[in-house]
Amino acid sequence: MAGTRKPVVEVRRSQRRRRTVSAYRDGERVVVLIPDQFSRAEESEWVDRMLARLAAREGRLARSDAELLARATRLIKLYLAEHGTQAVPTSVRWVTNQNGRWGSCTPDDGTIRLSHRVRDMPDWVIDYVLMHELAHLIVPSHNARFWALVARYPKTERARGYLEGVAAASGTPPPD
Repeated sequence: MAGTRKPVVEVRRSQRRRRTVSAYRDGERVVVLIPDQFSRAEESEWVDRMLARLAAREGRLARSDAELLARATRLIKLYLAEHGTQAVPTSVRWVTNQNGRWGSCTPDDGTIRLSHRVRDMPDWVIDYVLMHELAHLIVPSHNARFWALVARYPKTERARGYLEGVAAASGTPPPD
């Protein structure tokens, strides 16, 4: 991408490290930790790979409210088009005050809020949480009609499993 410059990279070799490679940002510098026995070619390959991983992670963390609304619009077109304006939210935004749920919807005013905890999850999980909240604009309760709408999203079961796993790993009961 034009205008994007490669960050300063510091490679730290460790005799104790055998197979794992990790990287983190330290101010403007990226520190890449590699095993001491890696060749220069392996070092170069892993530096590039870790820079790509950091960029992808930072891209997920920088997700905006506008991008969230665009995702919602795409999901509506794909799975809820026949519901017209009823499925269109007035706003969709990230919030930091929802620690006990993944998202929420207020059907009366058409607002959808997603927890910041979902922000760095895979796209297909974010899409599921959005689909869940969009379905609430049409059916406020968790009845059979609601779940039939949510099930239109093809990765529903996979995403629910992912979220249940996250909840279990954190020791909190899963929402819903």
